[in-house]
Amino acid sequence: MDLQEGKQKFIESWGKMASDWGINRTMAQVHALLLISPDAISADEVMEGLNISRGNVNMNLRALIDWGLVHKKLKAGERKEYFYAEKDMWTVVRQIIIHRKKKELEPMIRVLDDVAGVEASCPESESFCKVVKDIRMLSQRADQTLDTLVKADSSWFANIFYRMVR
Repeated sequence: MDLQEGKQKFIESWGKMASDWGINRTMAQVHALLLISPDAISADEVMEGLNISRGNVNMNLRALIDWGLVHKKLKAGERKEYFYAEKDMWTVVRQIIIHRKKKELEPMIRVLDDVAGVEASCPESESFCKVVKDIRMLSQRADQTLDTLVKADSSWFANIFYRMVR
């Protein structure tokens, strides 16, 4: 397999993996292209590399910047903006955890906190309250675990992961 085929396969696989996790496939492919680019590249180069529209490139670059996975770079004497991906994988994982926790887990915990106030006055409400309590407890533990993971350094996580797979 030559380099070009390898790059294409990586970009396609990164996009598929992300879409399996509920993340926009094109956004993941833009991220993949930036990850494997040794230097910052322009939106035009992303358009050409992925064969997607300018609007799609701009929308996905902004989203990746919001996630903290991509950064802008200005080059002296040029008007174009250039973009590069965060290459430290621990930082990438942390940023993804932070973003998904904020957008998915925290809103669910707020809903569970709200509905936890239902009074258990009949068998149906008792059943409801039990399910909510169990989900709420699991969600809060997940939230605490993710907070610990975000605050940890990469060596701590690597040591824990290594012990788990041994």
